[in-house]
Amino acid sequence: MARTTYDELLDAGVHFGHLTRKWDPKMSQYIFMERNGIHIIDLNKTLTKVEEAAAAIKQIVKSGRKVLFVATKKQAKDIVAEYSKSVNMPFITERWLGGMLTNFATVRKSIKKMSNIDKLTKDGTYSNLSKKERLMIQRERIKLETLLGGIADLNRLPAALFLIDVKKEHIAVSEALKLNIPTFAMVDTNSDPSNIDFPIPANDDATKSISLITGIIIKAIEEGLEERKREKEDEAEKEAAQAKAKADAPEVADRTPNEGGKRNRKVAVEADAAVTDETPSAESTEE
Repeated sequence: MARTTYDELLDAGVHFGHLTRKWDPKMSQYIFMERNGIHIIDLNKTLTKVEEAAAAIKQIVKSGRKVLFVATKKQAKDIVAEYSKSVNMPFITERWLGGMLTNFATVRKSIKKMSNIDKLTKDGTYSNLSKKERLMIQRERIKLETLLGGIADLNRLPAALFLIDVKKEHIAVSEALKLNIPTFAMVDTNSDPSNIDFPIPANDDATKSISLITGIIIKAIEEGLEERKREKEDEAEKEAAQAKAKADAPEVADRTPNEGGKRNRKVAVEADAAVTDETPSAESTEE
């Protein structure tokens, strides 16, 4: 079943590109025509590319890895943050810090610092500080939350990046390239799709377009998570059945020899009795 339709893409304005004078020639393969000085994106190619991207992301999530969502432009940040939270995926919707991926160890230290501040407030240490110190810590906590709150649970590098507007997020794209991290992105007519592993030609400025394409990717992630959950449950059931079979096996083994021993003893007793009956007595021999 298709994840979206031509009409849905049309209604969301996914086909509207940028002014022709702002185009990137590398996007020519995804442009259908020019109308009133604006490039029109070929939605048939959008359909194909979004299906490919969704299928690939589903497999990544199914394997238990994380996809980092990146959208720092005004129109996209709220949409992406809400969608990402719904599937418990990390996201960056404020400024992309240089070295977010290539210097991930340092970023992790900042995240740890944020959790340490939270511990101070819980164990009562925070209340023992002076008013000025508390204010400084509070300001630092807000700043860290704004920049890194979306990746607080990210313990290792993400398996993939999903980006809105690759031109704006060029630093994130270049860092992903250095680390060979696969990239998925909405690519408008003014962007270069050559550095993106799974480009989705689409309008990356309209909120409806952003919401539709991101929603399709989120549904694919949900499917991947659900399949992973089912596989884990099936595996757990299989292991439980094997453990039960293993636990029952010794009982059968213990019982069989005993029963066999009883039968053997019974046969031996019956044989002895038969021999005793058939053997002539000493008195009859003498006669």
